[in-house]
Amino acid sequence: MTKKNEDNLTLSLQKLESIVNWFESQEEVDVEEGLKKIREGAELIQSSRKRFKEVENEFEEIRNVLEKE
Repeated sequence: MTKKNEDNLTLSLQKLESIVNWFESQEEVDVEEGLKKIREGAELIQSSRKRFKEVENEFEEIRNVLEKE
């Protein structure tokens, strides 16, 4: 995994944690702001799933190469 992709995943996880913390800290959630946070979280989850799938494929490729040796 490249440093850039690693940073992107780390940043995405940090942003998701920040969103969760925001919700937990609210006594009364502003519906509009909450909706923005949910949208942002959904986008982060989608991009992270895509990257995790790419990483899984990279591991499979490496495993296949090692098994052939």
